[in-house]
Amino acid sequence: MRRRDFREKKEPLVMIIPMIDIMLFLLVFFMISTIYMVQTNTLPVSLPQSSTAKQETRPNIVPITVLESGDVLFDKDSVPNQQLAEKIRVTLDQDKNTIFVLRGDKSARYESVVAVLDLLKKSGASRVSIATEMKK
Repeated sequence: MRRRDFREKKEPLVMIIPMIDIMLFLLVFFMISTIYMVQTNTLPVSLPQSSTAKQETRPNIVPITVLESGDVLFDKDSVPNQQLAEKIRVTLDQDKNTIFVLRGDKSARYESVVAVLDLLKKSGASRVSIATEMKK
């Protein structure tokens, strides 16, 4: 006589809640890490403060920095004003939606910052932001 097996066969159980928790954690981690990547790609400059400042997080951002001495840096490369206009045009030819962030040292001459702003406009840049720091 055959013996019957009365034990229940348990089906494997897939736990979805811990998987969702891990995915949300990874999503938040990558969102926060990309916010800080924008600031690390630029040179440290003493920026003026503004109470309405906000951080730009779009992927096509090119920083243009005006140092206290009046030197202009195009994405960390020192460039004379004659070559700056050409670099801006080349960048715009590659991607029309490029955003240029003008980072002027707060001790830089206003004339130097306006000259770069004028070059951006002459070169066809339509998306220009001016970098500031949040007031504390």
